Parts: sequence; structure tokens; C-alpha cells
Amino acid sequence: MTETAARVDLDQLCINTVRTLAMDAVQQADSGHPGTAMALAPLAYVLWQRHLRYNPANPEWLDRDRFVLSAGHACMLLYSVLYLTGYDLTLDEIKQFRQWGSRTPGHSEHGVTPGVEATTGPLGQGIGNAVGMAIAEAQLGALFNRPGHAIIDHYTYFLASDGDLMEGVSHEACSLAGHLQLGKLIGFYDDNRITIDGSTELAFSDNTTRRFEAYGWHVQKIADGNNLKAIDAAIAQAKRVADRPSLIIVRTHIAWGSPHKQDSAEAHGAPLGADEVKATKQNLGWPSLEPFYVPDDALEHWRTAKARGAQLEGDWKRKWDSYRAAHPELAAELERRLAGRLPAGWDSALPVFGPEDAQATRAASGKVLNAIAAKLPELLGGSADLTGSNNTEIKGGGPGRNFHYGVREHAMGAVLNGITLHRGFIPFGGTFLIFSDYMRPSIRLAALTHLKPIYVFTHDSIGLGEDGPTHQPIEQLAALRAIPNMTVIRPSDATEVVEAWRAAITHRNGPVALVLTRQKVAIVDRTKYAAATGLHQGGYILADSPNPDVVLLATGSEVELILGAYEQLKAEGRRPRAVSMPCLEYFAKQPEAYRESVLPPGVRRIAVEAAAPQSWYRWVGENGVIVGIERFGASAPYQRIYQELGLTVERIVAEAQNRV
Repeated sequence: MTETAARVDLDQLCINTVRTLAMDAVQQADSGHPGTAMALAPLAYVLWQRHLRYNPANPEWLDRDRFVLSAGHACMLLYSVLYLTGYDLTLDEIKQFRQWGSRTPGHSEHGVTPGVEATTGPLGQGIGNAVGMAIAEAQLGALFNRPGHAIIDHYTYFLASDGDLMEGVSHEACSLAGHLQLGKLIGFYDDNRITIDGSTELAFSDNTTRRFEAYGWHVQKIADGNNLKAIDAAIAQAKRVADRPSLIIVRTHIAWGSPHKQDSAEAHGAPLGADEVKATKQNLGWPSLEPFYVPDDALEHWRTAKARGAQLEGDWKRKWDSYRAAHPELAAELERRLAGRLPAGWDSALPVFGPEDAQATRAASGKVLNAIAAKLPELLGGSADLTGSNNTEIKGGGPGRNFHYGVREHAMGAVLNGITLHRGFIPFGGTFLIFSDYMRPSIRLAALTHLKPIYVFTHDSIGLGEDGPTHQPIEQLAALRAIPNMTVIRPSDATEVVEAWRAAITHRNGPVALVLTRQKVAIVDRTKYAAATGLHQGGYILADSPNPDVVLLATGSEVELILGAYEQLKAEGRRPRAVSMPCLEYFAKQPEAYRESVLPPGVRRIAVEAAAPQSWYRWVGENGVIVGIERFGASAPYQRIYQELGLTVERIVAEAQNRV
């Protein structure tokens, strides 16, 4: 056998190892998607062996290339490659695919499996994550690279399926990427023409080439997904295109090698079956019918990635040492950011608001944001075409810190996750609270992955007034609070806004939503009521009476209402307590003794919020009352809407007087 023939045989052996591992893992789990992994094994082999810069011994190496599997159902492709190249993922974990407690869940999860860059599954999200990573790479490089010292210089790759390109978030994210000319973003489109329902002809006839060219992308086509030379050449060409992102369309055949299920929807979301696995292995000329068999030659060749990765990172470390010697202050700043340490005095210039400073909490947020941004250079963000309304502009920050997402809330949510995953920044994104619905998949994935983007959600209630019920959120607060690991903060006035931002910056586990008013609200007189906010405890006593006989609770603009009711009830001889509850999640985490000191057992409670009531049942108890909204809003001045919907001091007082 010639040397060339031997190399070809070894390439094929390595590729078929991925295919057989995918088949066997899905078959043993009796669940999963084998076909896409089988089809894409050649692409993965060429990318991970010839182009991708990574070190299996250090999955967090800063200047590694990023690879995002947007087609998360093909996770066995990624798990197989991670195991074969020498990441801390064993063959036993491959055998435990989709089982309780394993590191190989049914869709890849960042933080669970070493080498997985993003949690994917909901289609299209990974594309948005990759765009965010490419944005972070470009921005971090612009900030820290210096002539002769390019320490941030890597590519971001993503792999997308037909379904990814059908989902709307991909349109938004790819449009944005083209506009930004992200030359180090390279995507692969697995054009296998099969979805769960059957042929893509049932519902998808886009001209993908023209679509991406219209976005401003460089597009190439590979006619045969098994052609290693064509794949190699296309990736090399994409890396040479520096002024725009690249898409490589790869025509593949789902379940390639399967005698009876190739090009069939049966291979998309179900095991091939024991007989078909056997027939496929025989068709591929596989040397063993033993499940999870990995030839020594294939493993040895795949594992050359370990030495190659160590050398790549070693070369970069020498560049880093040179950079640190030449630019010690920049190096120290980058190290601080990557470690997540906040600079000393970052909150030293926060504004102080007095009773005369009545304003919308969105306006106060803009002032606090700018005070923080002056001391916290890693803070960057923007708005989905609502910068002035959301008050999200960093004054003097320029395009490097102010980001214009356009009317693309879907993409903004996914991009924020990608920026956070990349590291080096604290990103925020703004829109109206009602449009958080468009972002919900990304918000949920951020919470699942323990990421901390900051959401600035303004126009938080019927208080936005004349725009009417299409723009007035009702159920959004309850929906966001229902997401595990999500933190929702709705400050009552500008003073609480200061603490809300402080909490958001120091928060360490999951996303934070700041929920802010359009309308002006009074500043709580801290000389008359609680001298300081207890926002970090989630809820605190704002105004009190000895041995209270009723507790009034509220968030946001409705705190003003319960204070009015508090004063009236007190004048009538009652013993009310007014409690500001800006963050139910923080309050729930307090010790029981603290919670009972704020909400004493046996004392009737009335919760007030211009929103759906579901969040409050836990806190009011069986005999409590929730003054909320269980209908859509209306178009009118906000004062009239509050009156018509019963969110008034009079209503609260009446409920308190009803001593049921």
C-alpha cells in the first residue's frame, strides 16, 4: 500500500470511528439523533485535525478557536470528537449518553461537558451565540492587541442544520453579523435536506446562497460532504476572507453509510435499530461489530491533537509573556477582566437621589449606568433600536461600548449569551419589557447555563399608557420569575435603581433583569421612611407600625400606592406595615427568620403589582389578597388606566379594611 493510500485509509478509519460511536451511543440510549453525526463526521475530522486551534488539556485557553454546535441534536458528533481528541471525556461517558448524571446529555451543555462552548438545542440559538463570540473576539482584540502583539486572534465556527436556518433568530443574527463584517466568523450549513417531518421540500425552499450573500456573507458550496480536500480548501479560503463572515454550504446525506436509512427522516430523531447498525458497520467495512469499538490506529491519530494543542497554547503563552513585558498595564487589565474581578472603586461615583428628584426609573437607570460605566470598562451593551427609550447609551463610549442591535430582540438575546460565554465583558441589552417575549428562549438558556447578561427592560406596565395593550406587559413579570435561576429586579424609585444596578453587577449566578418604568415615580423620602434600601435582601420594611395588623407589599411604581394606603390606614388608627419587594428571588433566598421579620406569620398581607398575580401567591398566604391585573390593558393616559383597573390607594385601603 502506498503512503497516500495508507493516509486515506487512516482518514476513513478516523471518520468512521465517529460514525460508529454515534450509532452505538444512540442505540444504547434508545434515544437520540444518529444520522446527522454520521453525515458530518468528515467535516468534523477535517476541522478538528487541520484547522481548529484548541488544546484538549485546557478547554478554557483564551485564544482558542470557538466551535458552536448550533445543531444541538447532533451532539454525539461533538462528544465523539471531544473524546477522541483527548478532552476530559471518557469512553464510559459516551456509553452513558442521555443517562442521569452523565456528562453527555441529550443536547450539549456548556459547563457539563469539557469543550462544549455553548448550551444548544433550541435551533438557531447557537448561531446567535457564535455571532456574540465573534463580536467579543473582535472587540477584545481591538482593545488589547498592539502592533506585534496580537494576543486575541481566533476564529469562531458554528455548525447549523436546516432547522437552524429556518428559525427566525438565525435570520436576525446573520443579518447583524453581515452588517458588522465579522470576518473571523465561519459557519457550516449541513444541507442534508431532511427534517423530522421528512424532506425539507415540505416547508423550505430558500435560496440559502443568495440569502447569505444578501446579508453580506462570503458563501461557498461543497457538493460532496465526504470530499475531504474540498472541505479543507473551503475552510482555508474562508479564513482568508477577512472583511465579511463566511458560510460553507455542505451537501451531506443523513445517516451516510446506512443501507436502508440513509437520506431518510427515520435517521433524524431515532436509533437506527440493532439490525441496521450491524448492516451499516458491515457496509462501512468496520472491523468489529462490538459496540463502542475504537481502533487503536484511529485513537492514536485523533490523539495527536493533544501534542498539537499543547504546542499551540505554548506558542501563545510565549506571545503572552512578551506582551505582558511590553504592555504590563494592559495585560493586568485583561487578566482582571477574565478573572471576573471588579476594579477597586467601581461603585464610588454612584448618584444619590433626593425627594426632589422624581423621575422614571428608566431615566434614573441611565444615570446610574453611566456612573458605573465610567469606572467599569468591561461594561458594554445597547438596545434593540430603543436606545433613547431604554436610556442605555454610555455617554462618550462610542461604537466600542454602545451597541446597536437594530430591531432584533431574538438575536440580541442570543448574542448577549455569546459575548458572556466568550468572557472579557459584562454585556447588557435593552428593550421594552413586552418584547422580552421575543428573547425568552435566549433568557432561558442563559439561566440554564448560569450566564449573567443584564437585561434592561423598560416600559414595565400599564404605566406606559397610550401605546395600549399591545405594548403593556401583564404576564411578563410572572413568566420571567418562573424561570429557574433568573433574577428579576423591579425597583420602586431612583434610590432603589442605584442598588438594583449594584446588585446586577455583583450578581454571580444567572441572568438579571432590571424592570423599569416609563412614567415618573416619586422618590421615597428616606428621612421619613426606611433610611436605606434593603434591595439586596429582596424585600424590606419601608414604613412600619408597632405590632402591625396588615402588611402591604409592592414592587416598582406600585410602592407609591402602598405608601399612600399606609398613610391613610395609619390616620384611621390601623397599624399598617409597608414592604418594598423589588426582588422576589433575593427574598426567597433569605433565612426564614429574616423573611418572618418582614412578613410576620398570622398578619394579613396585601400584595399590589400592576401585573398578573401568579408571582405573589407564595407570599400572601391563604388569607392574603393580591391586587393585580388579570386582563389586558388599554390605550389611555396611564393615570386613567390605573383608576379603571382598580390599582388605587382607595382599593388597597378597602381591601385592608375587609378583615376576612
